[in-house]
Parts: sequence; structure tokens; C-alpha cells
Amino acid sequence: MPALPERLDASPLLAALERAWAAIRARHPQVPPAIIVLASGTQTKAIKLGHFATGRWTVQGNPSAQPEVLVAGEGLGRGAAEVLATLLHEAAHGLCWARRIRDTSRGGRYHNRAFQRMAEHAGLTVTHSKQYGFAHTTLGGQAQHEYAATIADLAAHLRLHRRGEPHGPGKPAARNLAVACCACPRKIRVAPATLAAAPIVCAACHGPFVLDA
Repeated sequence: MPALPERLDASPLLAALERAWAAIRARHPQVPPAIIVLASGTQTKAIKLGHFATGRWTVQGNPSAQPEVLVAGEGLGRGAAEVLATLLHEAAHGLCWARRIRDTSRGGRYHNRAFQRMAEHAGLTVTHSKQYGFAHTTLGGQAQHEYAATIADLAAHLRLHRRGEPHGPGKPAARNLAVACCACPRKIRVAPATLAAAPIVCAACHGPFVLDA
């Protein structure tokens, strides 16, 4: 078994991702500040490269909950330009949120033409699929030039990436899910044991989900 390095540290990479988000905001000031998070993107069968989510973090001294930008560890192996494209994709969602533009449907999976326009404005090339709409984005040529220093900075710190979770195609879906509601009311399906372990809170009304009677 090969020897492990003396130190396993993701903080330099996280700092580079934060600098990349700052570089995007310098070009697009309406992109909101956000907490950058490294996490898994393959906890379900659908692989997620990132997300932009509002109201996820409380910052001391700031009464408003701050957005989160998640970068999936599994996507880091694609290279610096592709990682920047993920950040720009989430920045396009951030711009839509800041301008109160609805950019997705079907639970956030289907990306509409409003998202397409914002993504292209951010410097991405967008292609369409029947299932996810205009969700597939790659870095455009002009953006590669404009963000050359940011890409180089990311490349210098991309020394690790996460292995995906094994989700076989024949794995049966869980059948013990119950309906839970919040005060909005919105509904989710969740295993009762999961709900009992810790509260699940709605980001819209900030109330807990409880089992539907």
C-alpha cells in the first residue's frame, strides 16, 4: 500500500474556489456573495456537479441567511476550465435569483430559456436536452480568455478529487417514505426514521417538516 502524504488538506483548493467566485463577482457584481462548499455529488443516482442554494448559511452579524454554492468533489477531476464552468453555471443561477427570474422547473432539474440567456451572459456555451432543458454548459472561448488567470490558479490547486458513490442501476428504490409538510405548505417524501433523527427545515418558511396526518 503506497504511503499517504503527511498532510491531506483541501483548504488551499477551497481558497482557490473562493477566489474564482470573487473573480466572477468582479465581472458580474449582481452575483451574490456565497459560502463555497466542497461535498459529494453522487449520493443519489443522479450525478450533481454543483448547486446554488439560497438561505443556507447564517453569518454572525448579518441578519439575512446567505447563499451556498456547492462544488461536487467528483467533478474536480475534470480539470480547471470545467470546474470554472461549474462555478459560472451556479453564478448564472445566482444572477437569476438576484433579478427574481425563474430559471428552472421540475424541482430545479429543468433549466429554461431564461437560464440559457443568463448562462450565455456569464460566458458559457449552452446545449439543450429533453430531460434537463438548457442545463448542459461548457466554458465559452471568450470566458477562457477572460478568466485565464483564474483557470491557472485553480489548476495549481486541483490535486484531489472525490470518488463517486456506487449506485448500481438495479438498486431498488426505498418504499418506506412518508409525506411530510411544512407551514407553506410544501410536501416532501422522507423516511420516518430520517425525520425523527433530526429536524428537516423548509428554506422558504423556515418551519420544520412534520409527518402529514
